[in-house]
Amino acid sequence: MAVFKPENVEDLYEIGEVLGSGHFGQVRQVRERASGKCWAGKFLKIRKNSCSRLGLDRSSVEQEVEILQAVQHPNIVILKDVFESRAEVVLILELVSGGELFDFIAQKDNLLESEAIEFMKQILQGLSFMHSKNIAHFDLKPENVMLSDNVSPHPNIKLIDFGLAHLFHQGEEYRSTSGTPQYIAPEVINNEPLSTAADMWSIGVNTYILLSGLSPFQGDTNEDTLKNVIAMNYEFHAQYFSTTSSMAKDFIQKLLVKNPNERMTAEECLLHPWIKPITRKQVANRNRSSINMKSFKKFNARRKWKMSYNMVWMCNRLVHLKLLHKGSSSTDPDPLQRQCESDTEDTEIKPASLLRRRLSSSS
Repeated sequence: MAVFKPENVEDLYEIGEVLGSGHFGQVRQVRERASGKCWAGKFLKIRKNSCSRLGLDRSSVEQEVEILQAVQHPNIVILKDVFESRAEVVLILELVSGGELFDFIAQKDNLLESEAIEFMKQILQGLSFMHSKNIAHFDLKPENVMLSDNVSPHPNIKLIDFGLAHLFHQGEEYRSTSGTPQYIAPEVINNEPLSTAADMWSIGVNTYILLSGLSPFQGDTNEDTLKNVIAMNYEFHAQYFSTTSSMAKDFIQKLLVKNPNERMTAEECLLHPWIKPITRKQVANRNRSSINMKSFKKFNARRKWKMSYNMVWMCNRLVHLKLLHKGSSSTDPDPLQRQCESDTEDTEIKPASLLRRRLSSSS
């Protein structure tokens, strides 16, 4: 069971600069007073009452903490401490300073498949460990795949943001419609029972993007994207996959499978010949193949621009709601509205009617 310390976090940690902001709080650099070591403090707003929309349910934070405590692995962000006050919970996490994997790759002039595979292998190792504990991440996207640092010749991958993660219990049937449209599995959209196989679909999407710089199911709108996912509407365009090996395409095809039971598991992925070649010919094919850097750089630039745009939109929306609240303060709202009036600061990004997307507070 998750243990929340009642001490004041500032008694033990010096609070530093803001590293990122999200829907329910922010991430700040903190320095441990006793050792001088720097960590990341994830400050999360907690709902004050059941009708509140401002902040997270304490139970969801408890689940995230329990999951992080259960997945101690070199490729998963480390949780050190948890503090609780009246209005917020603070998670003290490993400071992952290397930035996003996709940003790191986008800075390169070229990248062989064999080099990209070393990153994929680490992702799969972390995921395999999680799945062995019956835990699914459910939010595997580029923003949640980070590097421990960006100075090492072979940086370590870190999976972050377990806000949507779930621990499966025996006999449990779990459904959720949370996630990001272009990365979620068909069973999420269809509101069907979920399993760790949903993560493997996301691995297939991320691999497709990494190799080609193209998102396999991306439509003009989120609704179009969801329809493409349901219809399995994707292909390997020659223009984008001209330098891709047949083994890499086979790897993706064995993940982008509509039936979750027929997808490769993380363990099976680690044994696939694209990841672990058996013959010299397979090794040679990997070393001759490369990712489409020109297209990948364009995709990553668009992705970063969209993230910035969404953040600006959200900030403007919050300011607008605050102004509306001030303008209506002279009237006496009904008791329920008065009880929840602080919630007017809260907004949710709704990419489609089927989905509830939660902006990551770690990205």
